This record gives sequence, C-alpha cells and structure tokens, in this order.
Amino acid sequence: MKNLINKVLFTLLSITVISCSTDPEPIRYGEDACHFCDMTIVSKAHSAQAVSTKGKQFKYDAIECMVHDINKNQIEMALLQVADFSNPGTMINIQRAGFIVHDSINSPMGENLAAVEMKAFNDLYTWEQLKARFLAGDFISLNHK
Repeated sequence: MKNLINKVLFTLLSITVISCSTDPEPIRYGEDACHFCDMTIVSKAHSAQAVSTKGKQFKYDAIECMVHDINKNQIEMALLQVADFSNPGTMINIQRAGFIVHDSINSPMGENLAAVEMKAFNDLYTWEQLKARFLAGDFISLNHK
C-alpha cells in the first residue's frame, strides 16, 4: 500500500512540474485560435506567443493582439515572442525583436505591424516603445473583447 501511495505522489508531482513549464508550445497554424480576438492563427509572419510565469500558454494571430491582451490583463509573463516577418515560421524573443509599422505591411488586425530580428535593421521600435505607442492611442482601437 505504501508503495502505491508513493507512486501516486510521484505521478502527481511529475504532472505539477510539467504543467508549470514556461517553454512555448508550437503554434498550430490553421487550428489554434488567438487568445485575444478568437481568430484562427494562420499567418506565420505575424503571429505572437506568450507563456505566463505559471506556464499558461497564450497564442496570438497578430502582435497587436498580444500587446492589447498584455496591457489589458497585466499577466506576468515568463516568455514573449513574435514571428520574424523576414523569416516566417521562426519565433524570436521580444528582447531581440525590432518592430516595424508601415502601410505596406498587412498584419491580420490592420495595424500594419511586423517584427524582425533587431540586429538586421535600423530605426525599429523596441518592445517598450511599441507598448508605449499602443498605450498612447497611436493605433486603431481593437474593441473585440
């Protein structure tokens, strides 16, 4: 009986440790829905992802959805990453990302926003500058939720 209790406790402990992982789960394009606007995530060039310090996964169809969601809910995140516009399907940490706003970029939510690896370009927004611009109201208001 004691051996059975030890096995159950070990299993529960293992599940708890695994469930709190801050490693990102892959985005299943065409299947996963955006945590903020509920649209299906299809663009490998515009998606974003966050993982909370408690291991909860947040997937977004666009960077602007992630910015709005984080600003609105103020969840403490262990990981924030965005799709590299110049290399679709590759995610980069926001600390290494630069953000471009340009009319020629057709992001899913209409903000004309994309991210690229910072070392590759000049005159890009940092993550902090991008959040400040959203808070200042410089972008179209998303009233999805």
